[in-house]
Amino acid sequence: MNFSWLEDFLALAASGNFSRAAEERHMTQPAFSRRVRALEEWLGTELFDRSAQPAVLTPAGEWFRPQAEELLARVALLPPQARATAQASAATLRLAATHALSFTFLPSWLQRLEPHASGGPIRLVSDVLQRCEVLLAQHQVQFVIAHAPAGAGGELDAAGAPSVVIGADVLLPVHAHGAPERALLGFSDESGLGRIVRQALGAELAGAGLRPVFTAHLASVLKSMALEGRGLAWLPESMVRDELAAARLQVAGPRHWRIPVEIRLYRDPAPLGAYAEAFWQAASLQGTAAP
Repeated sequence: MNFSWLEDFLALAASGNFSRAAEERHMTQPAFSRRVRALEEWLGTELFDRSAQPAVLTPAGEWFRPQAEELLARVALLPPQARATAQASAATLRLAATHALSFTFLPSWLQRLEPHASGGPIRLVSDVLQRCEVLLAQHQVQFVIAHAPAGAGGELDAAGAPSVVIGADVLLPVHAHGAPERALLGFSDESGLGRIVRQALGAELAGAGLRPVFTAHLASVLKSMALEGRGLAWLPESMVRDELAAARLQVAGPRHWRIPVEIRLYRDPAPLGAYAEAFWQAASLQGTAAP
């Protein structure tokens, strides 16, 4: 159905004269008549009684007249509503971050960045890295905050997403006193931290005889399991600092099991709105631009 057919219908309904309505619609009468007929065929009923002079609306036509007026009124509102939605979206920062960073790093980092970036609304999505990557690729978010191997970058770097280093951390192998020595609390495949651990130590850990007893994609869940003495987990130092100080957890294994990581802010490579570009510039100045 062509929306211009509704305007044709209303023009004819107003006058009942095909020639006058066709002239008003800037077309020949035969062409105008074909468009009115096409609308009737689409609806499956006649809208005009053509035996009368001038043509009059059928009962179906009388019913359809306010429907057509309402449809055209609603269509007329779509452009300004779309522009308003776009403006609101441009003024809102769309950010995705992994679960661990959403709770431990993001709040204080945003607070430090606030004096250097104009304040504005932020919409945060907290999810596993795999989902955050999809959101950035689909342009549903403008930025992603995630861990990456120190000096090496991660999947988003390999995909060509510009990034800036905004923090640093260390993945520590921790367990509670008395925990089973060979029990491994591991990350699921969707976890970005799990990728880093497997990339750095995967082969060695398999040879060390560690056996997975529990798997999750949330670092907070593995931390709870480690505190309960269920096994060994690689967790960000920033997440377990208090527990280490209180001796509720302790670092295990050789020193090279401690994996340095970067915290990176990734952005959509496409041009962003003024607010998002200003945010990126402020974050780049505060961090160290990645190559």
